[in-house]
Amino acid sequence: MEQVTVLIAFTAGVVSFFSPCVFPLIPAYVACITGSTIEDNKISINKRVVFSRSIMFIIGFSIIFVLLGASASLLGELFTDFRDLFTKIGGLLIIVFGMQMAGILKLKLFMSEKRMRMDHTKEKNSWRSLLMGMVFAAGWSPCIGLALSSILILAGSSGTMMTGIFMLIVYSLGMAIPFLLIAIIITYSLTFTKRINKLLPKISLISGWMLMILGFLLFTGQLQKISAWLTVISST
Repeated sequence: MEQVTVLIAFTAGVVSFFSPCVFPLIPAYVACITGSTIEDNKISINKRVVFSRSIMFIIGFSIIFVLLGASASLLGELFTDFRDLFTKIGGLLIIVFGMQMAGILKLKLFMSEKRMRMDHTKEKNSWRSLLMGMVFAAGWSPCIGLALSSILILAGSSGTMMTGIFMLIVYSLGMAIPFLLIAIIITYSLTFTKRINKLLPKISLISGWMLMILGFLLFTGQLQKISAWLTVISST
């Protein structure tokens, strides 16, 4: 399913970034990892510092996501004989995740969140930004968890550990690219992020329906058929 899941993984990363409990806090995260302040409706800091610290932050959360992908793929390899069963269960879970994200379900299990606070008084450096990225990936909210869990399910059913790792690298890119762009944009003005914030409920609704469709395709086996069809098309 490599060709289809690469696109799905990247989209899930973008969806995670624009989730209602992540995107509004991006200015605060950029200020924290750079040691800057918000003044005159923008992040007041040298753009080179923003770029370098953001890259380290991205590497930090990517490390955790890739490790999760490797773990999910390893479990999938260990239970190869039950892969069809796990795929169907995974499809159902993704449908539930989608319903939660779209607001159809309001399960308290998926509505709690964990955040690890960082001391803003300490001197900021690149390694600290790396650590914050790892903390972000390991302990952030279920807004990431719903989309990320769906990708981990796909990674577990991918067949090989390398495929699963690659999927999570692509997922990380889906979060990394908009994060880096927004981090630079808000050094000029916060107006853009304020406008996007108004669209977040609609983005969450659309993302939820996308997850439900993905779960249905995975449960019925149509995702594999679509992937096989695309493989034939691309080889001709």
